[in-house]
Amino acid sequence: MVAAFAGLLAAAFIAATPLPMQSEAVFVAVQLAGSVPVWLMILGAGLANTAGSVVTWAIGRGARALEGRFKTTEAKLARAERIYARWGHWTLLLSWAPLGDVICFVAGALRVPLWQFTLIVGFAKTARYAVLAAATAGLLSLGWT
Repeated sequence: MVAAFAGLLAAAFIAATPLPMQSEAVFVAVQLAGSVPVWLMILGAGLANTAGSVVTWAIGRGARALEGRFKTTEAKLARAERIYARWGHWTLLLSWAPLGDVICFVAGALRVPLWQFTLIVGFAKTARYAVLAAATAGLLSLGWT
């Protein structure tokens, strides 16, 4: 149980960073093995995946140190920040989807407050694992194992 849960946490964390990894297959495999309670899997994977997204956010935030080294103007950056301030934080609900790491990076670069980022991303990531667990349980109830 401990090894399976640790592997799930590691996969969930790494999957939310720029490193290539998919945690869904690991999640389903651990759920099908039945060695870890599903509620603990959802909570743990959600927290680990959110923590990985915070790392990606921090990388984006650090990218601001490179400001001025690329062909962009302060006016363009200010415009992007205004657009993101109006609509962007809701895009964090898609942080679980393909290219979600890019959304997290941009949120860091545009200085989305960490508390707001963590709250929205944590909800989205945990909800995704809950839906995945429900779908896997549904397949089990249909006899698909």
